[in-house]
Amino acid sequence: MNEKAIAEIGKQVAGRRIVVAVTGGIAAYKACELVSTLVKLGAEVRVAMTPNATQFVGAATFRALSGHPVACDMFAEPQSDEIAHVSLAEFAELIAVVPATANLLGKVAAGICDDFVTTIICAGRGPVLVAPAMNWRMWENPIVQRNCQTLAELGYHIVAPEIGRLADGEEGWGRLAGLETILAAIVQALEEPGTGG
Repeated sequence: MNEKAIAEIGKQVAGRRIVVAVTGGIAAYKACELVSTLVKLGAEVRVAMTPNATQFVGAATFRALSGHPVACDMFAEPQSDEIAHVSLAEFAELIAVVPATANLLGKVAAGICDDFVTTIICAGRGPVLVAPAMNWRMWENPIVQRNCQTLAELGYHIVAPEIGRLADGEEGWGRLAGLETILAAIVQALEEPGTGG
């Protein structure tokens, strides 16, 4: 990213409260750069992870990058009297799911809440941005496309994946959108009303 673009995005995200929700795909490691960049630009960032996401990147990494505890385990001993998924949902001006797996898209489209990420999304009232990343065969699956369409119709912000080399060595649609694209989408989403859950 060039310095001018970073400075402009910094003006828009400084002081804004953003929850980065990480799901269990190989692109989860790219969320580290997103969290780091948002923090450097002055955003207040919290991270939530699905259990599968922790198989790709440890919670300790996101705790170090954000400077805050990471929400992973729904049944962990609470660190305060607050209900974690509710307090994070209230904190969030924006929830950015990066990367969003096919599993996550299906759950949210169906209203399923069985981990921290899905419950925060359900309880939230601000805008929700999802950046899918997966194998091209999964991305082109009609059910995945239908779920994305459902979410878009409900007001969710979809950052479509890019074409490129995928984790399995194949080429196709499904590569996580680039950092600059995701940051620009975050800025746009912050300027619009929420999804209402």
